[in-house]
Amino acid sequence: MVRGFSIWTCTCAAQVVLLVQASASVFCATLVKRQEWRDMTNNQKIQYIDAVKCLQSLPAKGLVEAARTRFDDFQAAHINLTDEIHLVGQFLPWHRRFLSVFEKTLRSECGFIGGLPYWDWSRDVDVYNSINKSPVFDSVYGFGGNGIYIPGYAGPFNNLSNLPGWVPGTGGGCVPMGPFTSYNLSLGPGTIPTNHCLTRAFDDEYAWALSSTQVANTTKQPSFEIFRIELEGQPVTPTMKLHDGGHFAVGAEMLNTYSSPGDPVFYLHHANLDRVWWTWQQLDLPTRLFDVSGRSTVDPPFVNITLAFELKMLNLAPLVPIRDIMDPRAEPLCYTYV
Repeated sequence: MVRGFSIWTCTCAAQVVLLVQASASVFCATLVKRQEWRDMTNNQKIQYIDAVKCLQSLPAKGLVEAARTRFDDFQAAHINLTDEIHLVGQFLPWHRRFLSVFEKTLRSECGFIGGLPYWDWSRDVDVYNSINKSPVFDSVYGFGGNGIYIPGYAGPFNNLSNLPGWVPGTGGGCVPMGPFTSYNLSLGPGTIPTNHCLTRAFDDEYAWALSSTQVANTTKQPSFEIFRIELEGQPVTPTMKLHDGGHFAVGAEMLNTYSSPGDPVFYLHHANLDRVWWTWQQLDLPTRLFDVSGRSTVDPPFVNITLAFELKMLNLAPLVPIRDIMDPRAEPLCYTYV
């Protein structure tokens, strides 16, 4: 149960701020193009995978002692900030900033020249009612597939069967094929540092939550507050939504709220969520471009976030206010979805 949940509404003063901030955007000279994975060439896919593997080969910069690599640094930041960035108003802005820092790090430290890809799961679910056949999970031009089947798998802590409506999936063990089979994670599951392989446990029981029908229902919401809740999902909503549906459908590493960035697919999943947010913003750009709301903490006392609320990235990047990441076309983000 979520304590003290309430829906926030914007004040007239906030609407004035929106207009001021909208006119103050500094647009980028060029925009990085973020593509859907299956729309990329095989060469582009390999270049992205090689850049991620490059991050996995570079030494960590000291956020937590257990982190070995730069890739681990991003997972560590998410683990340490999880309780401050989920089920709150800054959920979408924080992850937009996080993805942008990851994208820029791939470019600045690993020579990547493209944009962060996204995974439009609806294109798989609408056709197959499954994610298993998605090109994202190709063993050569993708991220590898499901984990080795473990009968009765109920998560790394063996407690998933306690969830209401839990239906066991497949997999559960190490991903046996693909570019990340030789990489061992140092962090997770959860907040525990352990040396372990990448795991997945596909569960098509939750694929319905990723359909184009569900995307359309999300983008038709009239306000940011209702939209962000509809996108993020449980435990605020009674059923799975786009955010938690994607994490549950991939399972295992992706299923843990804290350590899910250990699976490289995390970044493609959240890029698509960010794309859905940008789609919603564009449906009424003058009103929605700088529309944010929601509680800043899960526990009381509750304070509503504003455009001045600063987004922590720990040692990954400097603090920036939410106002600076509301428009992907403007500095410091500089990207677009194609």
